[in-house]
Amino acid sequence: MSNITGIIKSIRDIMRKDTGVDGDAQRISQMVWMIFMKIFADKEEEWSITLENYESPLPKYLKWQSWAADDEGDTGDKLMDFINNSLFPTLKELDPSLGPQAAIVRSVFEDTYNYMKNGTLFRQVINEINKIDFNDQKERHLFNDLYETILKELQSAGSSGEYYTPRGVTKFMVDIINPKKGESILDPACGTGGFLVNSINYIRENSKNYKPAQIQKKIRGIEKKPLPHLLCTTNLMLNGFDVPTVRRDNYLSKPYSDWGSKDKVDVIITNPPFGGVEEDGTETNFPQKFRTKETADLFLALIIRLLKDGGRAAVVLPDGTLFGEGVKTRLKEELLARCNLHTIVRLPNGVFNPYTSIKTNILFFEKGTPTKEIWYYEHPYPKGYKSYNKSKPITVKEFDAEKKWWNKRKKSKQAWKVSIDEIKKRNYNLDIKNPYEEVDHLESPDVILGKLQETEQNIKTIQEEIISVLNKALS
Repeated sequence: MSNITGIIKSIRDIMRKDTGVDGDAQRISQMVWMIFMKIFADKEEEWSITLENYESPLPKYLKWQSWAADDEGDTGDKLMDFINNSLFPTLKELDPSLGPQAAIVRSVFEDTYNYMKNGTLFRQVINEINKIDFNDQKERHLFNDLYETILKELQSAGSSGEYYTPRGVTKFMVDIINPKKGESILDPACGTGGFLVNSINYIRENSKNYKPAQIQKKIRGIEKKPLPHLLCTTNLMLNGFDVPTVRRDNYLSKPYSDWGSKDKVDVIITNPPFGGVEEDGTETNFPQKFRTKETADLFLALIIRLLKDGGRAAVVLPDGTLFGEGVKTRLKEELLARCNLHTIVRLPNGVFNPYTSIKTNILFFEKGTPTKEIWYYEHPYPKGYKSYNKSKPITVKEFDAEKKWWNKRKKSKQAWKVSIDEIKKRNYNLDIKNPYEEVDHLESPDVILGKLQETEQNIKTIQEEIISVLNKALS
């Protein structure tokens, strides 16, 4: 691990000297597209043996082996001229009809850019990347762990309500959902692919005679932004997928009524962006009763629609969804009528630090039968903790208590249940506090700030709804 860590550190140090690369987001984007090309080259060597009559979609002169593999190869202005005027223009326009691999390469490069300007530094980066053998299972495994740290670092460069989901939370959700070989699995806002990769690993560990090809067509991800899409595609290739089924798209941009039975899936595991606002017009793809610009709300409506009867979902949502009114009330009414929302795990403050102070919850539900009661489980801090941070994130080990409780449920200081009649009396307000909690302390400033942010977002959403209604009345 230390060798690969050293290589990545060296790459980043080299890039910091280049005047064209500005900040972490560009550095990571630059590094990942180059690593993608190396992984693709290593995978092509594998495919030439394992796939019958495999033909590369890349012209020979664009292959990594032709321009990057030789340590003493082109450098300086000649190399940069090739990258900017040959490699990128050709890959951006690669004919997807040449096969699934061609479609992947084109989708990766359509919105990817070369930021480096110094050809000598560029050659130094290439030579570092060539030290990693992605066909070596041991190195690939080590790189996966390191890759996760790269993804975490990306979050300091991004916003728009998108947050890296801690590995502990992701793994717990997948463990509880228990995805099986043969089931269709979707993350409609997959980011860098954490839920998809954890699902692949879970199926691999819990299936006999596992082969990636058996589940490759069953696992789907959608990501609208170019950098997370590139990261996710690379991530899946590192985990044995020959043709990652990750699309560059926005699932909210398709009319709600157009989703039919062929689109429905067995399992949805996701952390949709919350606090984000969709562009004007997106909400008109949804029925009037669900129209809002709040991204998380639109995704919840879509998730209910996309689940098959008997399908299972685990979704991270903010406290604002639980107590919000208006569209949020109608969404919760729909959820509880069409699905069995059997469990809400209430996460403590700071799980998404330092990206947001908003408190979050994991909703577990199955489609096909209405909710009769909801169990709540309040996840406690580990002993001695008052919050989480980058150096002390939430871990999967902490969820052992929930796993032990899951199939033998009893009320306790952490767990309680509420009937559907009580929820209806509360007008579908699901923000039900722990009845066993001792109310003898003031909430932390982070919690108060998080609640203020949620309230502001709710006010903004209501204002937009009022303006929309007035505009219609006047038109």
